[in-house]
Amino acid sequence: MYEIRFPNLNIVLSNVKDGFMIGNFEIRFYGIIIALGFILGYLMISAEAKRTKQDPELYLDYMLWLVIPAILGARIYYVLFSLKDYVKEGQSLGQTIKGMINIRGGGLAIYGGVIAGIITLIIFSKKRNVKTSLMLDTCCMGLLVGQICGRWGNFFNREAFGAYTNSLLAMAIPADWFGGKNYLVNKVNSGIITQEMIDNVAVFDGKEFLQMHPTFLYESLWNLMVLIVIFLYRRHKKFDGEMFAMYIWGYGLGRVWIEGLRTDSLMLPFADFKVSQLVAAICVVGASIYIIKNRLKYQGDDQQG
Repeated sequence: MYEIRFPNLNIVLSNVKDGFMIGNFEIRFYGIIIALGFILGYLMISAEAKRTKQDPELYLDYMLWLVIPAILGARIYYVLFSLKDYVKEGQSLGQTIKGMINIRGGGLAIYGGVIAGIITLIIFSKKRNVKTSLMLDTCCMGLLVGQICGRWGNFFNREAFGAYTNSLLAMAIPADWFGGKNYLVNKVNSGIITQEMIDNVAVFDGKEFLQMHPTFLYESLWNLMVLIVIFLYRRHKKFDGEMFAMYIWGYGLGRVWIEGLRTDSLMLPFADFKVSQLVAAICVVGASIYIIKNRLKYQGDDQQG
């Protein structure tokens, strides 16, 4: 039940649990990885602050400001686009609110966390009288590190995966993890498990597995590529805010593609369209306009100088 396989790479991970117990209290690997992402992200931000002769303590203060708003933002975003899962006929208001705030039950959206983080940074920078665009540039690589790390929480939770595939990177999870094949046949309407997965059940060592795109892995690797590009470019940036715009453009471009593969996406309530794909597309267009506009301004100022 706890196996995860990458059959076409001949990789077998035999005992991948999603947490452990300390007494009667369960510790989930997802939470540990998110915390690790915050720490590694701050170390990257601190190093970049030192390189650009800023005060790293400023960014430590910001990270302390950020923790609660980021979690709240990620949860609120998720709940807003999943209201049908929380607002149910015959359910009391208390039960509804309890379900909405029960983060341990799952449901955080990275876009909500990023939006909350940006709003928090704008307020923080104004309060500390520092340049918002410079802070955004300094933080973007740390944000990418956090996202690269955080996606592996989805690996332990067996979530954020895509539709059926038998490609080189295909991931296989035991059908028993989801309740078994016969149980799954009645759960196809949830959308997360597709009929194609069930129709193409693979058998390894006498056990049935569902195969799917490991989209958490795709996004982690894509973000690593974006991080490397920004890391190599940072000494050549033309204006404050450019590195953050490059992050928004690069991350958004990858998300448009990757989100198209996922089966558990949040959907717009008024249209059969994935929320994250729409947000990502808007980010790509907005970042493109911002970069082009400021590049032209930079070139004009350079020629005048």
